[in-house]
Amino acid sequence: MITRRDTLKLTGMAIGAAALLPRMTLDAFAQDANLASLMEPGPLGDVWLGPKDAKVTIIEYASMTCSHCAAFHKQTWPVLKERYIDTGKVRFTLREFPLDPLATAAFMLARCDGDAKYYPITDLLFDQQQAWAYVQKPQSPVDALEQMLRQAGFSKEKFETCLKDQKLYGAVNAVKQKGLDTFKVDSTPTFFINGERFKGEMSIEGMEKVIKPILGA
Repeated sequence: MITRRDTLKLTGMAIGAAALLPRMTLDAFAQDANLASLMEPGPLGDVWLGPKDAKVTIIEYASMTCSHCAAFHKQTWPVLKERYIDTGKVRFTLREFPLDPLATAAFMLARCDGDAKYYPITDLLFDQQQAWAYVQKPQSPVDALEQMLRQAGFSKEKFETCLKDQKLYGAVNAVKQKGLDTFKVDSTPTFFINGERFKGEMSIEGMEKVIKPILGA
């Protein structure tokens, strides 16, 4: 589990950035997401998979340390991608909703190498979540995360430089803040399928119940 020492270490890497973020407001949520607003990209842009003209658009808000998110990406995601995204029926993007400093760090690292590395890194970290997010002492989650990112070509210097990027830190949290304030995202994973909100881990069968009628299948 992440310790107080790890939290302070991660927070220190982006000191001052938190002051740039808007205050969290938990009231006055809209019951349903405004589709036009939902489709607006955050400061980092969205990394989309699938064609723009797909009949179904899925937006997932997730945290890299969320076990239910990891389960979705291990079990449902490969089938969803093969059946619907790769065949041009669904357009998908993953948005940042970190629930703790370690998840924020993981998303920052996934964004450091540009769009092409976003899904390879997030897939790696979801698949190997137990090996870095929930390690036991004496190893710290930060050290385990650094070791994991070596598989993606991160040197120690690159790892530390990325986590000191205050602009990136603020942008990741801005995506979360808008999801919280505007779209009533308060847990992970949360999915928006053509603007309709679904909370919690979804099986491929559960997703198909929503997707197939839209596709006319």
